Amino acid sequence: MTYPHLATTEAAVAAVREIAAEHRLDMTVTDDIGADQTSRRTSAGAFTVLDPDGSLPHEAHIDLGGTPSVSVRIFPEDDARITVENVDFHDIPRDAVPAFLRSVYGGLAHVRRKRFPPALWLLVPLPADTTHKELIPPMSLSPWLARNVRD
Repeated sequence: MTYPHLATTEAAVAAVREIAAEHRLDMTVTDDIGADQTSRRTSAGAFTVLDPDGSLPHEAHIDLGGTPSVSVRIFPEDDARITVENVDFHDIPRDAVPAFLRSVYGGLAHVRRKRFPPALWLLVPLPADTTHKELIPPMSLSPWLARNVRD
């Protein structure tokens, strides 16, 4: 499925801000702007702010209050890392971030228990039969995760 295009990091932050308002969540945003500030630009030279192509990279880290605990890191390369209750989802397309958060806060995200070999997976279904799935680290089952276990 194609999601509404979020052309910039700021557009993605605005979309997350709308979801936070819908669910009455506190939201904290930290912006890192410039090649010398963003996390994936470790090769940027000293005092280098622009990328070689002349663009100004913008990265945002968003913490959403409430339950479950969610943080979103939006990268300039059109992807994001979303952490739900200490479970990291890497390489989520920036355009899919709002759908991902709607799934989490809308009650669609759940934990799947696998009996053999024993494992717990956090599944976040998105529209058009796309599901993001990550292994829950041992001994890190929070109350929210435990409440959402499905066999």
